Amino acid sequence: MLDQGVERSSIQQREQRNRSGVQQTVSELTADVISRTAFGSSYKEGKEAFHAQKQLLSLDHCHGNSPQCATARIQSRLTSKVSEYGDELPGAMLETCFTTEHGEKRDELVLTMDEIIDECKTFFFAGNDNTSHLLTWTMFLLSVYPEWQERLREEVLRECGKKNPTAEMLRRLKVMTMVLLELLRLYGPGIFMIRKPISDIRLGSLIIPKGNGIVIPIPMLHRDKEVWGDNANEFDPLRFEDGATKAAKIPQAFIAFSLGPRSCIGRNFAMLEAKSVMAMILQKFSFALSPTSDGEGFATAEIGTTEMIEQVEKQRTSTL
Repeated sequence: MLDQGVERSSIQQREQRNRSGVQQTVSELTADVISRTAFGSSYKEGKEAFHAQKQLLSLDHCHGNSPQCATARIQSRLTSKVSEYGDELPGAMLETCFTTEHGEKRDELVLTMDEIIDECKTFFFAGNDNTSHLLTWTMFLLSVYPEWQERLREEVLRECGKKNPTAEMLRRLKVMTMVLLELLRLYGPGIFMIRKPISDIRLGSLIIPKGNGIVIPIPMLHRDKEVWGDNANEFDPLRFEDGATKAAKIPQAFIAFSLGPRSCIGRNFAMLEAKSVMAMILQKFSFALSPTSDGEGFATAEIGTTEMIEQVEKQRTSTL
């Protein structure tokens, strides 16, 4: 009896080691990407800032020293004798704040230090959590629908081969784009948007006074059968075969990145990052849901996919 218990325990431990903590791994990856791209630092150097950012979101106040670190970095740029402030995000923001519309130098910042730090924190959050959300759901649904996983792999190998994908290669990944847009429609990171009209407007039979907040529930609109058809709740990337504007009965139905002048400024960056990551994964690996997983917890904000996906296995064929 004892031997059987030890054997079962050993098997469970092996299964535990073989599963991938998908959410954590993907979150660290996207944190590294946004940190290197926008802030010129590695993930380890920015780890405290990400940790404090998550505490700020969950506790409504910030523990840690990320604001002080950001302030120190920006202050060092201001006092630097070098004429340029750097080519990453804080430096670009400082350069803009000190430059007029005619390219002349200002004597004072247009934004306050707190406003610059707030913008940096927004960039951190959007570049980390939103993209990791998309990538984690992509791996989950491609595990649920292995036929789409194989279809994407065929496209990636056809367009990219074994090489690291270039911008031109990524541009040709049409099926990948369709899958990512469908994932954003069904499981986008944004739950709602808030807008305030700058003047009195009529919206259908409603008259909305100037300054009144309007809450736009994105998931409800993305699953409206009158707009998206009877299969609105189903995973069907083919609906985006002709692009986002023709996926539904009205061109403006897809609002995962919002619309108009206030649409997401990081849309292209997020899609490029998601395509790059998924292309490189599909080149070398296949993945499936763990047979011991029951899917519990998938409605949580953290997605709940940690340890949901079975060990990512390398393709056995040497042709990959």
